[in-house]
Amino acid sequence: MAYSTFDRQCMTRALALAAKALCTTSPNPAVGCVIAREERVTAEGFTRPAGGNHAEIEALQQAPDSRGSTVYVTLEPCSHEGRTAPCVNALIAAGVARVVIATEDPNPKVAGSGITLLQDAGIEVACGLYEEQARALNKGFIKRHEQGMPWVLVKTAASLDGRTAMASGQSQWITTPAARKDVQRLRAASCAIITGIGTQRMDDPSLTVRISHEDVGAEDRLRQPLRVVVDSQLLMSPAARMLSQPGATLIATLDGEAQQQKAQALRDAGAEVVFLKARNGHVDLRALLIELARHECNSVMVEAGAGLAGAFIAEGLLDELVCYWAPKLFGSDARPMFTLPINTIDAHLALSVKDIRQIGEDIRVTLYPDKDY
Repeated sequence: MAYSTFDRQCMTRALALAAKALCTTSPNPAVGCVIAREERVTAEGFTRPAGGNHAEIEALQQAPDSRGSTVYVTLEPCSHEGRTAPCVNALIAAGVARVVIATEDPNPKVAGSGITLLQDAGIEVACGLYEEQARALNKGFIKRHEQGMPWVLVKTAASLDGRTAMASGQSQWITTPAARKDVQRLRAASCAIITGIGTQRMDDPSLTVRISHEDVGAEDRLRQPLRVVVDSQLLMSPAARMLSQPGATLIATLDGEAQQQKAQALRDAGAEVVFLKARNGHVDLRALLIELARHECNSVMVEAGAGLAGAFIAEGLLDELVCYWAPKLFGSDARPMFTLPINTIDAHLALSVKDIRQIGEDIRVTLYPDKDY
């Protein structure tokens, strides 16, 4: 399919619009839409929070007359009745002539049916313009529908010698305020934040998003991600700080008599307690991710100590690693970034650097595991 320069300009704009919705639309994907006629943009829009307008409807409502127009949309228009009516029906009713789509929707309720309905209505459809960028934008939504698990980002902050806490467990603060604010942006883009009972008992964190929608370039109010504590023995106190914060908390534990007895007090404090199978005596992390997918989590961020963070990596569950490096040295007695069973150089885990940038006085490095991980 040959695309014009104007086609590319419009899809680039649609992708930029979609990015404005990344922190607000979950569990729906972030989608952008541009409507044009005779190489002139007449309307645009992006997905609103769940239950609100999809990108196509936002754009159509701005266009006085869309008959004969070309619509550029970053994800295949939906063809099923959900919280809102199918966008395909609205496009057909508007009389548009052409729809350019970046990538198909992996949701089984759509999965090409939107394209088919548009074509059956006599509308020209082109698919695949900037597909890689569109899939990257909604990587969590796509992974959840294709693999049944959310995208897993592990975040860590370390000294230059790779230490995340002193031997005593003291870790506040390794990085500067600028880096900590950047972490808040990562939280805002995540559907859930996962930590371990060790971190919870040591720091008693709130695990909330503490920035505004303006800080992430969003127009809609940010939602609080689901807080998840991995707690095999159910040691968490009902007085934990996060249980009094806005949003929901889920505690993942093993099924046992002691845990069953403790669960009600935590439920009374507002937590959801889920009992999962064991793996090597601990909560099965793959089972946890499947459970979070059932909770419609597209992406999760792991903010945990060396043990739990290392377990996600060791079990092949890592999709993305974000490291904040502070210009400090903590020494050989301080705690490492990860507990990983690697004993030889040949057994190393290879990573590809996707981005490096300075955040305040710190350096943020974003890495993906190599494909054979």
